[in-house]
Amino acid sequence: MNRTAQIVDIIEKRQPLAQRIERVEENLTSISSAFRYLEDYRNQLLTTVDDPKVVGRLREIDFAKIQLSIAAELEALSKLKSRFSRNTLNIGVIGRARQGKSRLLQSLTGLTAAEIPDGSGQHCTGVRSTIHHNPAFETFGEVTFYTERSFLDEVIAPYYEQLKLGAKPITLGEFASQVLPSLPSNLAGAEVGAKYEYLRKYHKNFDKYHHLFREISPRRITKDEIREYVAQDNLQGERIYFNYLAVKEVKIVCQFPNHDVGQIALVDLPGLGDTGIGDEERMVRTIGQDIDAVLFVRMPKASGDFWGDVDVKLYDTARAALIDLPIEQWSFMVLNRTDNNSNYGDNSLLCQQLIQDITDKHIKVIESVTANCADTNEANTKVLDRVVNYLTAHITTLDKQYASSCQERLNQLQSAVSTELDKARTALGQPMQSAETGKFEVLFKQLWKKLASGLVDLLRELSEQMDRQDRDFKESVETAIKACYEDTKLPSSLEEIEVRRNETGAYDIAYNEYLNEIRAHLSKHFLGLDDGLKNSLNRVKCQVANVLIEQGHLGGLTEARGSDFIQAIAELLPEELIEGQPCRLKFGFQILSEFELSYRGMVQHRIRKCFNDLTPDKTTLKLPQNPNSQQVMSNLKVLHEEAVYQCNTALEELLSEPSQAGFAIVEEFLDRVLRAEEVETEWRIFLREERTSIWPDEFELLGERTRLRREWLEAVEKAAIANQLNSLKFLN
Repeated sequence: MNRTAQIVDIIEKRQPLAQRIERVEENLTSISSAFRYLEDYRNQLLTTVDDPKVVGRLREIDFAKIQLSIAAELEALSKLKSRFSRNTLNIGVIGRARQGKSRLLQSLTGLTAAEIPDGSGQHCTGVRSTIHHNPAFETFGEVTFYTERSFLDEVIAPYYEQLKLGAKPITLGEFASQVLPSLPSNLAGAEVGAKYEYLRKYHKNFDKYHHLFREISPRRITKDEIREYVAQDNLQGERIYFNYLAVKEVKIVCQFPNHDVGQIALVDLPGLGDTGIGDEERMVRTIGQDIDAVLFVRMPKASGDFWGDVDVKLYDTARAALIDLPIEQWSFMVLNRTDNNSNYGDNSLLCQQLIQDITDKHIKVIESVTANCADTNEANTKVLDRVVNYLTAHITTLDKQYASSCQERLNQLQSAVSTELDKARTALGQPMQSAETGKFEVLFKQLWKKLASGLVDLLRELSEQMDRQDRDFKESVETAIKACYEDTKLPSSLEEIEVRRNETGAYDIAYNEYLNEIRAHLSKHFLGLDDGLKNSLNRVKCQVANVLIEQGHLGGLTEARGSDFIQAIAELLPEELIEGQPCRLKFGFQILSEFELSYRGMVQHRIRKCFNDLTPDKTTLKLPQNPNSQQVMSNLKVLHEEAVYQCNTALEELLSEPSQAGFAIVEEFLDRVLRAEEVETEWRIFLREERTSIWPDEFELLGERTRLRREWLEAVEKAAIANQLNSLKFLN
């Protein structure tokens, strides 16, 4: 198998691992969600339980520690999944300014200073560039821009925080329009000043790049456009570009000079030595998620050089990006060799000297390589070939080591979760035994008798009232009829009719317009009947609720009262009380809770019939052949009066219907909750579980089969199911 095929094989073998990691992430998220629920429930129990032993056991469960561990493992798994999901092997190139990093990238990719600005000019080190080898395409780029939000959060906010500039801007408009805060007097020094000037550059040139935040990303660009998005100056050294300030990442696709590298990508990482705040954090994040091997690039000065603190800091920063895989197993040091023909002089001896001294600084890498980074042949044969050969030979082992480290921590987390769940299972102590059964049966029979008697008495009362006019509905009808007489929409004068006739061109047209307007206005007055119907039914629901609370002692189940009490009980009842059978009680409470009387369903169709004579095509009162304004006014008044009279007559016939509907729905409710088959058994099961809320003085809060205990243990088992060892395994 050649090297290109080996890389393809490595990438293909990674993909299934990425899918298995995703399933583990889902299970970890489920455990986290279950623990949040348990913690909330624990806090609720602590306010109600007065047993000090139970309180002590509840407090002993360390939810916070588990949640922190889960968050850490989710972050680690995200990095691992990103590594295994890629369709390339990525080599990161890191180096301080003026070390030859850009020249090395040019040599390896075949790109020029037009696409990868080098040390001959000043370029934006804060833009991450990923260069993909793909011989199937001509060179092109893809630019990803910051969004308005990510620019403020990831770029601007860190300056305000680190330089202590006060409240960070919330919007782009606020950042652009307000004067930059001054540096605090207690912050001084060249580095602080340089960082502040870097922020000033974003602020001063805002109008030159802010339009890019609204662009769709990624944007495909030509080879000739690449420099406009990664550099601040053109090839002539003129600082005319500001797009890079809005750029998050640039991807370049091109054909590498070395064709036998397969699916390889080079990642140009901003290093240390610049004054842009946030560059280091972005470098660490990139190394942790997107890099398979690192190339440190260092160019010794021919006049004399040594490993300095900045070199050690750069190495340590990269090393900390991935704790599960020691960086000495996936990094190389490239000593950039220059000769007498270069502007830097011959540094060959210094390269050898730094290689000899590197171990003294505890900078550990696979190999230190000396190569002229500006020479395409040396860069490819001495650097890229060695790195790619190493990766093809060792990356599978490195992947396994990395993954095994994550898997081992997951195994430990699974054990820790199990320990806390064991604490949770026993936190409420031992349940009360069946000695309570006799007490419950006596109390239940008393409650059942009072509840049934109270509901039957209420039904009898409603039966006696079912032919009476409903007071709420009658009051809303009277209000509507009064409004019809007081607010008629009739023309106020004959002169108004004349004006309308002149506008429309004929009395007939004006007459028809008035009919439509009066009809529409009248119908609006009756919409308020909805309130009367709702009030009527709510009064009946409140009567039922009062019986359930007073005779049934169910008030302790919820704080809701009135008609809301019926709905609350419906929601509290489970889908099944008797296994395999839909809950009859729940159905009964839902029927009563959801039943409504409405104007549109009960009354509107009757009212609309009364408006027929106010409809131009249906009216029986037409204007004479040569009408005048007086005849128009007279006809309108007659038709309005007749319509209101008919409405009043129709509504008077309906005044007792809300009473009849109230009786009918309560009778249906009683059939469902008192008379249906096995419904008494359902009441018994439900009230046994809720007995501490109904008879708090007679039963222990955490007794056997109480709702609190049942819901707590169900939540514990839900977490336990997600925490099965196999659910957190992605390695065989």
